[in-house]
Amino acid sequence: MRSDATSMLLALTFPAIDPVAISIGPLAIRWYALAYVAGLILGWRAVRGLAHRHPGVMSDKDVDDLLLWATIGVVVGGRLGYVVVYNPVYYLHHLQDVFAIWQGGMSFHGGLAGVTVAIIVFCRMRKLRPLRVADLVACQVPIGLFFGRIANFINGELWGRPTDLPWGMIFPDPRSGGVPRHPSQLYQALLEGVLLYLILWQWRRRTGARMRPGELTGVFCVGYGMARIVGELFRQPDPQLGFLFGGATMGQLLSVPLVLLGLWLIVRARIRAARKT
Repeated sequence: MRSDATSMLLALTFPAIDPVAISIGPLAIRWYALAYVAGLILGWRAVRGLAHRHPGVMSDKDVDDLLLWATIGVVVGGRLGYVVVYNPVYYLHHLQDVFAIWQGGMSFHGGLAGVTVAIIVFCRMRKLRPLRVADLVACQVPIGLFFGRIANFINGELWGRPTDLPWGMIFPDPRSGGVPRHPSQLYQALLEGVLLYLILWQWRRRTGARMRPGELTGVFCVGYGMARIVGELFRQPDPQLGFLFGGATMGQLLSVPLVLLGLWLIVRARIRAARKT
């Protein structure tokens, strides 16, 4: 084990990246906002491409209209999830900040719930099959997750736990204590973004899951849940919550039911497919 002084000498310095990407007078466009825009637009185009490969699931117009519904679901669900689950005491006394999204504070699990509701309502209105639509969307969600985690890194937020590994990084936020920490945002970008995308892509191509509605959605739920549980082992828990039951973080606790839901969707999809053969 290295000494604290040696770890400090070997630590990487956080790159000086301005969180504001573009500034025009009083208008400031942040990298975090651009990450959401990039994730939604690239995901929309990718879903369009998948819809062409799987005719009958939804039309181009359906995909275009779903983009608006998904955006609302992500923003509203993500924000309310953070307010209610991660910091309810603060927002109970600062109601004016509940919708101040530019101050930060979004929950993936809340955003997922919001998108789920949006897809269900949208599919009922358009008479589409929700699980087939969800399968196409789930395959592209890792794109948005990747950009979101990169934006977390640029903002110097959601940093990791202290480490003496050579790639430990000192983040500028004084709350980080000025000690080398895991760049856990990058770990999560690779796990939740790159790795999960590749798993879904291969699963769709090689297992025939596209013929079993709900299976790809289940794979996404299991994959994201496991990636989040592993990633949280390196990430510093939210200071207002700290470690919870058995030393778990809130992100890990919320991911357990997501993994179970995913397993249920996979088993259900395969049982239904077997009954039809």
